[in-house]
Amino acid sequence: MEIKILEEKKGRLVFEIKGESHTLCRALQKELWNDSHVKAAGYNIDHPLVGVPKFVLETDGADPRKTVSAAIKRLQKHAIKFKELAKKIR
Repeated sequence: MEIKILEEKKGRLVFEIKGESHTLCRALQKELWNDSHVKAAGYNIDHPLVGVPKFVLETDGADPRKTVSAAIKRLQKHAIKFKELAKKIR
């Protein structure tokens, strides 16, 4: 996975996530919406087979990089919990 910043302004970040699909993007988008500082969070994939996901994040003035980083950390915690639950099912 490679993240490329396309635009960065106060309260706004546009970036691409190369090598990913709807799976990660949808999870990240949903987790971003759980943050009270997020005003808008969405992504688009121009072509379903060869397109690169392009994310747009707007905050109420909070640092968008820190907001994305915090969301990713929360997703990692969810993944660990999910893995532990899956082990118990076996």
